[in-house]
Amino acid sequence: MAKPVIIDCDPGHDDAIALLLALGSEKLDVKGITTVAGNQTGDKTINNALRVLSYLDIHKEVAKGATKPLIRDLITAAEVHGESGLEGPELPEPSFEKSEKSAIELMYEIINESKEKVTLIPTGPLTNIANLFLAYPSVKDNIEEIVLMGGACFGGNWTPAAEFNILVDPEAADIVYRSGLPVTMCGLDVTHKAQVFKDETERIRSIGNKASKLVAELLDYFGIFHMNPNFGFDGPPLHDVCAVAYVIDPSIFITEKHNVEIDISGELTVGATVVDYYDTSGKEKNVNVVFDLDREKFIDMLYDNLKKYN
Repeated sequence: MAKPVIIDCDPGHDDAIALLLALGSEKLDVKGITTVAGNQTGDKTINNALRVLSYLDIHKEVAKGATKPLIRDLITAAEVHGESGLEGPELPEPSFEKSEKSAIELMYEIINESKEKVTLIPTGPLTNIANLFLAYPSVKDNIEEIVLMGGACFGGNWTPAAEFNILVDPEAADIVYRSGLPVTMCGLDVTHKAQVFKDETERIRSIGNKASKLVAELLDYFGIFHMNPNFGFDGPPLHDVCAVAYVIDPSIFITEKHNVEIDISGELTVGATVVDYYDTSGKEKNVNVVFDLDREKFIDMLYDNLKKYN
């Protein structure tokens, strides 16, 4: 039976590819999609989600969420994802409207009405999830787990200590990590290993359907930023796709349980996911931290799912 999930995202090239993986998997039942400001503004991320679905002729309920962090000014990543947040491919204007519900309302409705516990897959800042827990704390009773892209054990990508998604809204991340729910963190430790090499992009392109064409063109643009020789990548890393892939098949990943807390006040380390890697604090191991993956099986999963599209 397919696992009911909600994708909370800020498309974003890797978010868009994560959406395609989720929608193409028979193991996941995507009950709804919510968007948040992060890689670009809230207006642009909701528009990008609708454009991707319209391109694929897939109609899912998509609800707009937070347009700014809980208490901070918004940071975006236009230098990575471009002015629209999804530069590169030619995408149509949305063929359907966003939900009349807010992201929080849609998530609450889906979770509250589900006969099975729902898994949340946030691939952007955690503002929507935090707002959901603040508004409806009882909703946690019907959530299976949270599998997120964010954080890192060893160093950041937006500051020396912080990964982008957590840095954008560390207070929201703090609420989610302290929620008491099972949390799996697909951070930079694993996502930087989830690279797609040039020959693999061409293999994806050769599938020849609309979905594979879109993914290849997303990777073409995403790779421009990541092929800076200072970064040491051989191909663009599919950060957000790791979270979806983990829910589909956790066996291709290597994880460890550790205590993880969010720094919300440090001058140099705000937004850091402080992973107690050596168990020095003795605190509860509250997060399942992903450290490695079988990269070839990861790429095969993406390839096989893209072949299922018309």
